[in-house]
Amino acid sequence: MGETIILSTLQKTWILDLDGTLVKHNGYKIDGVDTLLDGAKEYVQSIPEEDFILILTSRTDEYREMTISFLEENGIRYDEILFNMPMGERIVVNDRKPSGIDMAVAVNTDRDVFDMPEIRRIT
Repeated sequence: MGETIILSTLQKTWILDLDGTLVKHNGYKIDGVDTLLDGAKEYVQSIPEEDFILILTSRTDEYREMTISFLEENGIRYDEILFNMPMGERIVVNDRKPSGIDMAVAVNTDRDVFDMPEIRRIT
């Protein structure tokens, strides 16, 4: 992607999709197992510990235990994971601080390609 996003030094809430973003899309169905996308683990590990990570997935509860075990075994840190999410667009709506800081950022990547922008924090 080659993009850089400049963020404040405030704690963040990261909302990450699972299939096609962190792991191969439907790999758990096609291959019988999940496969992390290249660079996904390292990127998640680079998120500061004080930030909150929410993973969203359309997977049903049938795959909950398998998915959580996979994430734990592969060292993918998260604070909360929500299953049974709709398959449509994910819409984030937030305010802008009086200082001008936009409080929502959206990044779209190609399916099964982990190509996140570089994150820089205002110092």
